[in-house]
Amino acid sequence: MISAQYVSDQTARALEEDVATGDITARLIEESAQACARIITREDGVLCGMAFVNETFRQVDSTCQLTWQVSDGDAITADSLLCRITGPARALLTAERTALNFLQLLSGTASTAAHYAAQVAHTRVTLLDTRKTIPGLRLAQKYAVTCGGCDNHRIGLFDAFLIKENHIAAAGGISAAVLAARQIAPDKPVEVEVENADELTEALDAGADRIMLDNFSLADLKAAVVHTNGRAQLEASGNVTDETLVSIAETGVDLISIGALTKHVTALDLSMRME
Repeated sequence: MISAQYVSDQTARALEEDVATGDITARLIEESAQACARIITREDGVLCGMAFVNETFRQVDSTCQLTWQVSDGDAITADSLLCRITGPARALLTAERTALNFLQLLSGTASTAAHYAAQVAHTRVTLLDTRKTIPGLRLAQKYAVTCGGCDNHRIGLFDAFLIKENHIAAAGGISAAVLAARQIAPDKPVEVEVENADELTEALDAGADRIMLDNFSLADLKAAVVHTNGRAQLEASGNVTDETLVSIAETGVDLISIGALTKHVTALDLSMRME
């Protein structure tokens, strides 16, 4: 999902933000000094973001050498070694914060996704992220979601239709909106958000590919699964928490979208230590 060019561009922007005209504190160190550093984790989780770390050190000084002990998607345990880095001491210090910012955020995202995925592993449901991502880092966060064992909803406004309440009102109804979508981009999937059983029936009759059941009760979710009978994918959305996730998954819906996968993510506690 993430290309080398994307990683390079995002890394360059992050370094420009942090380093700008130069790291004046790193100049306290002799230019010729060489060093070795270790990146460790202080807590359990799932690793994600190696490419950004590699690119950060490469852009700061291409002579830096990184040796990873783990890979993206691997479970990591507190106090374990993730990576060893050697190179000019100034470069290691300059690259440290940008590299860790990427690695902590994306590992936190992957760890959150893994936490949710583990809870519903006994069901057939697929967990999806949303567009509630950090601006400029959507592709990176969505990649992290997959490293944690969940899946991606649409990437943006361009790759799939999601016809919600305001679209329906402005377009003149569910049927009219679905028909217009088929005419605008016949090759794009069409999803409709519904709020009750009547709207569900209308979306099914209109031929929607996927239907988002917005804040349906558990009883209504079960009834929707029976009523739909495989005519469209059903996606549960709204009020999805640790306490409600399993019950929602066990209703038989195909998908559950969870904004918290990327919106409420907490960075994993990582550290770089010079040796």
